[in-house]
Amino acid sequence: MRRSMLALSTCLGLLAAPVVADAPEDGAEVVSCNGCEALLELAAATPARKDDRARDVYRHPVETLKFMGVAPDMKVGEYAPGGGWYSRMLAPYLAEEGHLTGLYFNPDVVPFDGSKLAESAAAFPGKVVEWTGVDPDSVSGMTLKDIPDAEKGSYDRIVLFRMLHNMMNWNIADAEVKAMRTLLKDDGLLGVVQHRAKADAPFSYTNGSKGYLRQADVVRLMELNGFELVASSEINANPKDPANWEGGVWTLPPQFALKEQDKAKYAAIGESDRMTLLFRKRD
Repeated sequence: MRRSMLALSTCLGLLAAPVVADAPEDGAEVVSCNGCEALLELAAATPARKDDRARDVYRHPVETLKFMGVAPDMKVGEYAPGGGWYSRMLAPYLAEEGHLTGLYFNPDVVPFDGSKLAESAAAFPGKVVEWTGVDPDSVSGMTLKDIPDAEKGSYDRIVLFRMLHNMMNWNIADAEVKAMRTLLKDDGLLGVVQHRAKADAPFSYTNGSKGYLRQADVVRLMELNGFELVASSEINANPKDPANWEGGVWTLPPQFALKEQDKAKYAAIGESDRMTLLFRKRD
């Protein structure tokens, strides 16, 4: 896998290096990735993702990672990798020149028994190798407790997919975001994809318990914890989602919390409306 991707990228003459794209209206520079799209497409097409690709139409992984400027030679942390949906794409993409780390919750701050989190982090590389066949040296796992000095300031990117609502609901968002900031290089970026509530939705619906957060609240949270917003995208927007389900975001696919009740209706809507944001670590 590693050799085939590298060989094709060489034949195509792809530089796959981060570059500065056009600045948005607020004047901040947006980091893109020159030549990365073809390599991301290759990673998206790997056999390891055969069962994942049905969700690509909603999650747009190629466009999302390109927007976040994730280059194949970067050290990337994936927060709360869960079942590995993004891991199975990031691992082969980074395996030749970069590195993927699964970042797990700090067991001391979660509101549940975190005694198995260190074990899960240690098992992450083995799972990724089993899924993708990448070199085990290109993958690691760690919790955000007692971050080793060698890891601090060494990450180019951290990606945070559809997890911020839980962090808010569990009251661990500040602590975990601060820990991620510690891991990033001085010019490091943190990408967020999150279920998006309406701008005027009440706090009772946007405290994380329903899965939806207001975009302005997410931006403010990140600002309070040492980040600045540098870009936003509508890549993962879904205007069909009214974001007001009594049972929360889990009413929609892929969870279908109501089982067969109105399943065709929810399937036609698709996955949730989502914000896609990029933040830079600031002084």
